[in-house]
Amino acid sequence: MQASHSFELGAPAVRAVRIGGDAPLFLIAGPCVIESEAHAMHTAERVATIAAEAGVPLVFKASYDKANRSSISSYRGPGLKEGLRILAQIKKRTGLPILTDVHEVAQVGPAAEVCDVLQVPAFLSRQTDLLLAAGRSGRAVNIKKGQFLSPWDIAHAVEKVVSTGNEKIILTERGASFGYQNLVVDMRSFPIMRKLGYPVVFDVSHSVQLPGGAGKASGGQPEFIEPLARAAAAVGVDGVFLEVHEVPAKALSDGTNALPLADLSPLLRKLTRIAALARQLDQPGEEVRRVSAYGGRERRKGPRAKAAR
Repeated sequence: MQASHSFELGAPAVRAVRIGGDAPLFLIAGPCVIESEAHAMHTAERVATIAAEAGVPLVFKASYDKANRSSISSYRGPGLKEGLRILAQIKKRTGLPILTDVHEVAQVGPAAEVCDVLQVPAFLSRQTDLLLAAGRSGRAVNIKKGQFLSPWDIAHAVEKVVSTGNEKIILTERGASFGYQNLVVDMRSFPIMRKLGYPVVFDVSHSVQLPGGAGKASGGQPEFIEPLARAAAAVGVDGVFLEVHEVPAKALSDGTNALPLADLSPLLRKLTRIAALARQLDQPGEEVRRVSAYGGRERRKGPRAKAAR
């Protein structure tokens, strides 16, 4: 895929994350919602350790309010004030860049004081006032492509944010509605959205969701997290979005499509290898090292290999 705009998230002196351009694959990960301060902090520290060991730059994510839960009785989170206090503590202790979603214009200002990335939820990806407010905050804006939008239609959302003078934009694919209570991922959407010039992320967790499929909550097919993530890494996405939980069955939100925390490390090691090769293949004229499927020696291909003979 063609190269995207590049920028940094977080404090340069701590754990700044450069995304886009020729930067390596980065990760957005954390629990779906803040369940408690202790749980969110523990998850952030665990994920930070796993990502560091895998050599993957990390942006920690968690929501203070899940405003679009299926049922009125579902857990939504600690709320704006308490949730941002917890996220601020996580940022202070870990030094990680923080991402959270905003649902109303009034939430943008307080969230921007704490978080490095403001996420516009998929259901709200056409809301002009919210996009403008997020853009004016000066923070990076992660626009989740609505389940009802084509990949080229996200250009209108991008235009709204860019009109504020803010070009720190991330575009996230999270699946497209396919009939009732089902989503599919069109891999063509990644190169199509990348042509807009901004980093593209694949939200694997919500792409395997079955909206409303569990009655008063959404269902999911977590067994497809790895194959879809591997496919997106091969296409050349800039980043991967994963919701994780140590025991998904006990998660207070979206546990049916969360990745068990114990499975994160092996998955990241596979994704980084695939992503590195995809980036290498995207470099015209560069040598590509290939290993025979039968255990043969590595061979160099390309102009430099000929020159070395």
